[in-house]
Amino acid sequence: MPIPKRDDEREERITMEIVVDCYNEHEAWSGWWCYLDGKLACPFEAECICERRTSPLKMGERVAVTGMLDDDEAADSLGEMQVEIEWQRRTLGVPLAQLRGVGVNNEMAEAIADWHYWIAQGRQF
Repeated sequence: MPIPKRDDEREERITMEIVVDCYNEHEAWSGWWCYLDGKLACPFEAECICERRTSPLKMGERVAVTGMLDDDEAADSLGEMQVEIEWQRRTLGVPLAQLRGVGVNNEMAEAIADWHYWIAQGRQF
């Protein structure tokens, strides 16, 4: 996947709102978690935009996102933002990078796109 062109507005938001005052990887991860948890109005519908070997979702498959994966559970996956989904009568966590919101408001779409941009830029914790 090619690295997207630098987006100065998005960079400013990430720097000044999400990872501001973060001095280590854990703090940056927590900043992202809090930002996304505050912006994503769950439940919402999402569509799988890329397959992963660690996830059962297939391209184009739609799921209900019910929330951010709990802080304690998600800490094991430092580097990924995980969301909780309902899938085949089960609840499980999958990477947010694997999903796009369907019919979501502008604020939610922007927050998801911010995370996708961060990942596509090759940034990690």
